[in-house]
Amino acid sequence: MDILLEYLWVLIVLVGLEGLLAADNALVLAIMVKHLPEQERKKALFYGLAGAFVFRLVSLFIISFLVDIWQVQAIGAIYLLFIAVNHIVRKVIAGKRKSDEATEASNSKPGKEPKKSGLWMTVFKVEVADIAFAIDSILAAVAMAVVLPASGLPKIGGMDGGHFLVIFAGGFLGLVIMRFAASFFVKLLHSRPGLEIAAFAIVGWVGVKLAVVTLAHPDVAVISESFSHSTAWKLTFYIVLVIIAVTGWFLSGKNPAKSEEDPVGEVREQLH
Repeated sequence: MDILLEYLWVLIVLVGLEGLLAADNALVLAIMVKHLPEQERKKALFYGLAGAFVFRLVSLFIISFLVDIWQVQAIGAIYLLFIAVNHIVRKVIAGKRKSDEATEASNSKPGKEPKKSGLWMTVFKVEVADIAFAIDSILAAVAMAVVLPASGLPKIGGMDGGHFLVIFAGGFLGLVIMRFAASFFVKLLHSRPGLEIAAFAIVGWVGVKLAVVTLAHPDVAVISESFSHSTAWKLTFYIVLVIIAVTGWFLSGKNPAKSEEDPVGEVREQLH
């Protein structure tokens, strides 16, 4: 029963994290296809959502064979830490940059608009973005799942069957969220922009978890292998995770102002 509760808790955390990341991804996709005519925009988003599913599935099957290789775990940990730090730093300086750009735009003369990409070039860009989103999502999910107790289910690739199913369920629910509940999460991020920083802080903390798994690997043995599976470490990880989420919620502040361009409406319109 304890094992079942632990799997359920990881799945709940994954769904919440996937929801915030999927909202960010959905907003990016909506902006990428915004310039296209309505029919082409719907096509580009259809191909984008299909690509998101395919790339997540492919990434999951590939990583299921590589998950026990410590070099892959190390690369995954570094990558998650990098995207977290990079995103947070860019978000922190975004306000100043946005105000500088607004000032510069107001002082500059209107010129010729840059040429927009056509349908298939836009689809190509969306698919490239899908690959990046899939890698982020699967690596974060793997880092959460690899320290779960063995389920006893048959292995899929080199991964415990239970771990695989939890990661698959988290990824699949992330796609469902992107398709049907993205507008809710985008609205949440719009009203509390600090939550996006909190989400990527969680991604960074998940990267730390994967780093612990790497350092505890028998071929590395910098720390004890039992530590990465210990109750003390698991409690520490989840307590810090909850602290990050709660802190992000209360410190983000509510944004009552509505911008002229309504990203929530755009995402709702373009994803339905």
